Formats: sequence, C-alpha cells, structure tokens
Amino acid sequence: MFRLWVREFKDTRMIKDVVIEDDSSDTRTHKIFNALEKACHKFDLALPIWLEKNIDDFKRTSKCRFRSESFIEEVPFDYLEIQVIEEDPS
Repeated sequence: MFRLWVREFKDTRMIKDVVIEDDSSDTRTHKIFNALEKACHKFDLALPIWLEKNIDDFKRTSKCRFRSESFIEEVPFDYLEIQVIEEDPS
C-alpha cells in the first residue's frame, strides 16, 4: 500500500489534511502525482507547480512544501505539505 499525507498550514497550524491511499501497480511517481491530484481536488485547489526545490526536497526526504509561488492562483494558506507515509516494499 502507498499512502501520501497532504496537509495545509496557516500560521504554523494545520488547517486541513487528507491521506490518499493507492494500491495500484503504478510506478511510485505516478502514485505521487495521482495522490496529489486527488488531494487537490478534495481541497478545491489547482495542482501546484513542481519547482526545482520541491523536486530536490522530495527526492531527499519523501516530503516537500509547496508555497504560494507554486500555485497559479492565490491560496488561503501558507504552504501545502506532502509526505509519503507508507510505501510498497521494493
């Protein structure tokens, strides 16, 4: 099972969160993108743009923060954080 935890933070407080599960046979990258898309749909957000910093952080820690510059529209929070909390064994 693959699980991605997606959270919105405002003023250092978590204001929304959701865990998206995926037990498909997709690649890890596809699971991440699909889970992020589902979470953004649930939160009524446009998908964030993956900046180089996001990619580097995610590769290193399986966690990253999307700040306002990653979104085309204005967002009502300080950052959106994603974190892989469970992965299929390789």
